[in-house]
Amino acid sequence: MQVLFVEDDPMNRRVVRDMLSVAGADMAEAEDAERGLAMIDAGSYNIILMDLRMPGMDGLTAIGHIRARTDAKASLPVIVVTADTALDLRASCLAGGANEVLQKPVAMNALFDAIGRMIAQADGDQMILN
Repeated sequence: MQVLFVEDDPMNRRVVRDMLSVAGADMAEAEDAERGLAMIDAGSYNIILMDLRMPGMDGLTAIGHIRARTDAKASLPVIVVTADTALDLRASCLAGGANEVLQKPVAMNALFDAIGRMIAQADGDQMILN
């Protein structure tokens, strides 16, 4: 499984990378949304993990760019990973195109459960998009 984590904090990326490595998943990293979108253009990922609050473009704007694509990558599963605790956060993220929302600090079981739900919702071949 190929995961792209778009997150400006290197420690958060490291923690999630270590969690995913337990499951044998490969994780690519982007330190900002612009780089993440470029990596989506150039690479193949099964799931995108997206922080909301980053310098420059925020995560919801980046998700909007993903959903506006005209290719199969427009339907990539996106899991928001955020420290934001706003009451309407989940609803606004889902309305903005996210498939799931996880709170930081991310618990391994919550991460694996969310990824499992994304896999279960997709047909096997739809998870790998070139």
